[in-house]
Amino acid sequence: MAELTPMMKQYLEIKKDNPDSILFFRLGDFYEMFDDDARLASRELDLTLTSRDHGKHQKPAEEQIPMCGIPYHASEAYIARLIAKGYKVAICEQMEDPAAAKGLVKRDIIRVVTPGTVIAAACLDDKSSNFLCGIYMDSRAAGVAFCDISTGKAHLTAFTGKDRLEHVVNELGRFSPVEAILNDGAYAEKGLTDALAETFSCRVENGGERRFLLAEAEKNIRRQFGEEALGRLPAGTPAAAMALGGLLNYLYETQKTDLSHINDLDYYEQGRFMELDLAARRNLELTETLRAKEKKGSLLWVLDKTKTPMGARCLRSFMERPLLSVTAICKRNAAVAALVENTIAREELIAALTGLGDMERLLGRIVYGTAGGRDMASLRAAMEKLPAVRAQLAAFSDRRLAELTEQLDTLEDVGGRIAAAICDEPPFSVREGGFIRDGFHQEVDRLRHILKGGKGVIAEMEAREKERTGIRTLKIGYNKVFGYYIEVSNSFKDQVPETYIRKQTLVNGERFITQELKDLEHSVLTASERVVALEYELFTQLRREVSDQAARIQRTAAALAEADALASFAAVAVRRGYCRPDVDESGVIEIREGRHPVVEQVLKDTLFVPNDTFMGEREERVAIITGPNMAGKSTYMRQVALIVLMAQMGSFVPARHAHIGVVDRIFTRIGASDDLSAGQSTFMVEMTEVSDILHHATKNSLLILDEIGRGTSTFDGMSIARAVLEYCADRKLLGAKTLFATHYHELTELENTLPGTVNYNIAVKARGDDIIFLRKIVPGGADRSYGIEVARLAGLPEKVVQRAKAVLKELEEENGVSYTAPRRETDQVSLGSIGEGEVLDALRRCQPDTLTPIEAMGLLYELKQKLS
Repeated sequence: MAELTPMMKQYLEIKKDNPDSILFFRLGDFYEMFDDDARLASRELDLTLTSRDHGKHQKPAEEQIPMCGIPYHASEAYIARLIAKGYKVAICEQMEDPAAAKGLVKRDIIRVVTPGTVIAAACLDDKSSNFLCGIYMDSRAAGVAFCDISTGKAHLTAFTGKDRLEHVVNELGRFSPVEAILNDGAYAEKGLTDALAETFSCRVENGGERRFLLAEAEKNIRRQFGEEALGRLPAGTPAAAMALGGLLNYLYETQKTDLSHINDLDYYEQGRFMELDLAARRNLELTETLRAKEKKGSLLWVLDKTKTPMGARCLRSFMERPLLSVTAICKRNAAVAALVENTIAREELIAALTGLGDMERLLGRIVYGTAGGRDMASLRAAMEKLPAVRAQLAAFSDRRLAELTEQLDTLEDVGGRIAAAICDEPPFSVREGGFIRDGFHQEVDRLRHILKGGKGVIAEMEAREKERTGIRTLKIGYNKVFGYYIEVSNSFKDQVPETYIRKQTLVNGERFITQELKDLEHSVLTASERVVALEYELFTQLRREVSDQAARIQRTAAALAEADALASFAAVAVRRGYCRPDVDESGVIEIREGRHPVVEQVLKDTLFVPNDTFMGEREERVAIITGPNMAGKSTYMRQVALIVLMAQMGSFVPARHAHIGVVDRIFTRIGASDDLSAGQSTFMVEMTEVSDILHHATKNSLLILDEIGRGTSTFDGMSIARAVLEYCADRKLLGAKTLFATHYHELTELENTLPGTVNYNIAVKARGDDIIFLRKIVPGGADRSYGIEVARLAGLPEKVVQRAKAVLKELEEENGVSYTAPRRETDQVSLGSIGEGEVLDALRRCQPDTLTPIEAMGLLYELKQKLS
């Protein structure tokens, strides 16, 4: 250390306190990195690696320290690239003016940028939240907290019991955090750390126990959210407070700045939102497709027609957190209905929202202290649109829309203050001036006048002095030795005022200075530096003024976001012909002419065939669905799940009519693959998923089970499938509403022996060796799977198809059964028989004792129409 330069000593001391971060060390106009940080940054950012002496004496090249650097004004893009790769970046700034510093310039860390604490626009997706997560676990309970510091939103919940780990992982699926801070107990759970790293690509840090101490956690919560928020947390389960406390502790350690915009804590308990496990989210393709991992082709792609980034994030949160409260669902649903019914007002509202900036994240950067002039101009532009949005929203009489109108503050005072201070097109940096509007501040205007017209100011003074003294030959000049001076020829020496101070004698005259001239000289020579510093001071003051109004701006942004999301639901409903669902706690799911919201939109040359669904609280709880592959069984089951989920989001649904009894959870077991890294076969993966479903489902759950037992021998698989079916149907064991697709046709016999079970099949039209999928769900079980015919459709070589037929015939003769027997005449599929099936289905469901004469007549006409 004795041989190191003072600057390198300073660097190493700061680096010692930030060993897990890439240190951006400010030197002049650059951020420099040294040693291992330089090697890493050079590799990850494609920077040229150079070197420098780190000691007081010249060293050979091989002993010099590696270094690389980036311009400080371009750092945001480089930081974004490092953060995207999961690194932490510590920003070390010069804490004093180098020109005024005595000796080594003082430097210190002003913030540590991590994946979960990034706030720069270049690092964020406009339509997705960016959550940092804090998790506390012990032998009794688990708490999990989420915070998006770019918007100031914070969420918290806790779980107890042996299933707490599973619930925590499901919550992670809801928020998809990018970074997580764990206590020792949580970090020891391999299932949790694996899920964070592998499923969510989340940066994981062991925060130890120090960050999660209860006393300090309560102190931090009080400081950030107030006493009332702390009082809402469960006293008997401190895990929630400790998870949030650990998260806040991490933020305070890394950010070192004002976080006052994080001021609203959403604490929620189990039972407020529908819980979806990772398999359900994946299989239902809520936010991304299963294979391509793209938004296009997902439910979010269909429903998201929002016009603002805030609205897009709000709509996504609706999808990630479907409601369980019938009152809350119906309130949101009524708002969508009001928007659907008033076409002109809805379109005017959508037009007013179009192009409105991201007020939440703009405010976040302002409070955080990283906002520039352009951020202020964008916030002002957004505020200028608020009166029009409020006027359009006020046109609706719906209760929730009226509440949003009341919540929407037009912020004319804040927007007016920004408009008065910031010019229309400010430059990128606030450190170089040029962004304060002319006329806003007298001193800024004066300095600019000096800068723009320095010669003119001197000329004005020269003319003024000539007139005052009567010296015609008086002139003002400048040189590097004396600066500005007044020169008078010898013939007028006697007329020189006493206030002139002689500075130099020439052959033909004298040179003088005055106090006014020196003051003017100082103004001209320092005007540029002074105006930049003054503009930054004014901007900092404006930033504080806007930050003081953070609560008003956040409340307005939240209203805009929800109005945008609801308008998107309405726009999609109108465009796609969705209906308003009747939602209650009856336990009944009745859907008429339901459609898959995504599949119907991607079909180009084919019309989507709608289907009915009925699942009662007692009758028809379990539907056994048979039919060939590719006929539409999986599409049908998924569409039922999506319609239920959309209804509980508060959206309209793709159907002619829908009556939805609220479900607490949706489980799916669709498709499977080997998990080689965990040493699990396809069948083991399948059985693990089924086990999880049967352990955690309730009678109020909706189960989507596809081809249970197909990964093992026929008799083993059929035995497991039957046992699972019986367990799901038995109201003493589970009694959940279940859609069960299978190729084990023997299971269709359960309709006669297992209460609450009914058979359905996908209608198929066979013509010789060819088959046509009619995509229609009809009552009854299928008599065969048409596997060979489907194989031919897939393009299997004809010789293989013919050989398969021969082998099938041999098997039939050996076992004395027919896998290819034609349907009985009563089961022959035709378009007419499909209608008959629908009539029988409708008759099964109707309750004659409760029908009025008018309703009975209507039902008769409807059944007649189905047969015609």
